[in-house]
Amino acid sequence: MFQVYLETIFVTGTAGAGKSLLTSKLMEWYKDNNFYPISLNLDPGVVSLPYEPDVDVRNYIDISKIMSEHNLGPNGALIMAADLIATKLDEIQEEVYNLNPDFVIADTPGQIELFIFRASGPYFVSNFQSDNKINIFAFDGILASSSPINFISIALMATSVRLRLNISQIDVMTKRDLVIDKLGEIIRWSSKSSLEDSLQNEKNIEYSILSKDLLHALFKNKLMQNPILISSLTMSGMVNLTAALSRVLNLGEDKGD
Repeated sequence: MFQVYLETIFVTGTAGAGKSLLTSKLMEWYKDNNFYPISLNLDPGVVSLPYEPDVDVRNYIDISKIMSEHNLGPNGALIMAADLIATKLDEIQEEVYNLNPDFVIADTPGQIELFIFRASGPYFVSNFQSDNKINIFAFDGILASSSPINFISIALMATSVRLRLNISQIDVMTKRDLVIDKLGEIIRWSSKSSLEDSLQNEKNIEYSILSKDLLHALFKNKLMQNPILISSLTMSGMVNLTAALSRVLNLGEDKGD
């Protein structure tokens, strides 16, 4: 089937980071700027979403049916459902092609380990047909800002996701509006030396030393990104995020230029 041009933005991140809300706000931004985006829900276990999916994996994978047919509990059913996502790639791809969007914004499962660290998720990302692909990794702003050790731990998770998916990635920190009082400190953590200084104040010396070693490895291999601070509530930071997406996806040029 003929497809003019398609760009796909996957949204991943820690549980509770606000992936689905970010998906809805990205949809809103692109629509307001005269693009045609569609939303793709890849979470077969989600109950409700802040947007109406244009393409929904729940139309192909039924958690309740999996539980009854295979005598599984909720966790076992979620694992099986996550593994089944890859088997529905062709049907999902056809639905997307039929809609012929400019952008696909793919909202991934809340349980990040089910999508990223099992075979199905990376297989889906690798084999989904798109001219360009990028991943947004969402740090939970409240969790990441609580301590420099938490910040580094989530940065390590973001690096793991980048290595597993093997596509370009932009890191964002959500809930900017809820961590206003900590913004200065978070911004300072973008500097290796400042982050090291903050680790000096950690009470657990063993964890502090381990975090420093991880920090050095991330910076040495150029895997440490400064997350873009955003608020899905106020839309603060959304211009910075979409500009970064444009630079990576289109070498800084909008498709309409």
